[in-house]
Amino acid sequence: MIELLVQARKDAGITQVELGKRLGLRQTVVSKFELGERRLDVAEFVAVAKAIGADPHAVIDAAMEGTLRHPRP
Repeated sequence: MIELLVQARKDAGITQVELGKRLGLRQTVVSKFELGERRLDVAEFVAVAKAIGADPHAVIDAAMEGTLRHPRP
């Protein structure tokens, strides 16, 4: 899901610095979660998605479509 958030950020033309400002964080924190060095909890994930103009549900749905190859019974 983080890869999808990073791509959505880039597609929106938002830098890590700008995202950090929108979230009240330093760019280094944004970099760490984008690199997988720091995990996001659900509330942070939603805040990041909203800050880049992405629908959190759509990001989750896209992640599920990419990882679930067989429907569950």
